[in-house]
Amino acid sequence: MRTDISVGTLPAREHLPVGAAGGPVLDVVVPVYNEERDLEPCVRRLSEHLARTFPYAFRITVADNASTDRTPEVAARLAREIAGVRHVRLEQKGRGRALRTVWSASDAPVLAYMDVDLSTDLNALLPLVAPLISGHSDLAIGSRLSRASRVVRGPKREFISRAYNLILKSSLAARFSDAQCGFKAIRRDVAERLLPMVEDTGWFFDTELLVLAERAGLRIHEVPVDWVDDPDSTVHIVRTATDDLKGVWRVGRALAVGALPLDRLARPFGDDPRDRAISGVPGGLARQLVGFCVIGALSTLFYLGLYSLFRTGTGPQVANAAALLVSAVANTAANRRLTFGVRGRDRAMRHQAQGLVVFAIGLALTSGSLAALGAANGDPSHSTEVAVLVAANLAATVLRFLLFRAWVFPDRATTPTSHPKDAPR
Repeated sequence: MRTDISVGTLPAREHLPVGAAGGPVLDVVVPVYNEERDLEPCVRRLSEHLARTFPYAFRITVADNASTDRTPEVAARLAREIAGVRHVRLEQKGRGRALRTVWSASDAPVLAYMDVDLSTDLNALLPLVAPLISGHSDLAIGSRLSRASRVVRGPKREFISRAYNLILKSSLAARFSDAQCGFKAIRRDVAERLLPMVEDTGWFFDTELLVLAERAGLRIHEVPVDWVDDPDSTVHIVRTATDDLKGVWRVGRALAVGALPLDRLARPFGDDPRDRAISGVPGGLARQLVGFCVIGALSTLFYLGLYSLFRTGTGPQVANAAALLVSAVANTAANRRLTFGVRGRDRAMRHQAQGLVVFAIGLALTSGSLAALGAANGDPSHSTEVAVLVAANLAATVLRFLLFRAWVFPDRATTPTSHPKDAPR
């Protein structure tokens, strides 16, 4: 996965000013491959609809994916004859490649795309882009699986679509309802941050973009659509499904190992109210305390369970050291990712080494408590040992949090959270 991108610089969402853009507000991309028959009626119908219903300036971009028929000639003629239509030629195939190329170069603040067959009713176009223009949402998608949608298609495509979205929900915990509907829009400032992270250049491009956006905490608006299946579609279902499953595996693995710079808790994108500084409270302290306490409670239970397990075959000091070591490694890893928002493998070994130093301090506290208990009571009961260890662990936990925040993860812990309005625009 691509990670060469700086996060945390997206400004707060705002309503696009009326009449201040100077250029097109909306750029609708129509990716095509060998569509010499359908391209002209599509572009003319789309242009007429936008001219009649869209209150802002717009552009229609035909993205030709290395067509070998007369598609380039038709596109060039349409660009000459219809104002607001342009033609971009790519020498390689791939819907994702076409969208990335055009969206990355566009100057319009709202970017959209739709399939050339216009299976989706165009009356949904304004509801699709309106939340992006108003600043309410970051992305918008048409959904054929909404209860309010009206869809006409065969049982085979219906089954494939629902099965695919079920796979996304179960494997990637996706909450959006329809990944592959060819009717989507995104704000340009969001696209600038997300597109460099998306690897796929084909049909999985949509899904990967949506999964990353959702994991980054971006707001995805869904629009019910009226959709009629195109019986002449050239999409190869089996090959596309295979490529999509490979993409699901690749993205899922990257998310599992933390290889992507996406941190929902820190909310690097947009204007989440939780990002705003609170007077008198260091940035992120309240959230970090909650996360640390939850992880601490779980790791303490884990530690006590290990101690009881190890205690059956060895003495209290050895059982305590072994249980504390195992739980400390797990605790450091969990706090690194969830409490302090550190992703990826960078400095992971260093953090674990520092965590072991913190572990040694905790070991000294708990071992000292056990030694003091043994000196005061030559043969303490198991319940008494556990009670003393709980009290010692509470003291060690407070010290652990302070050391984590000030020493192990100082960048995340001590950098004040900036107000969204202070972010560069």
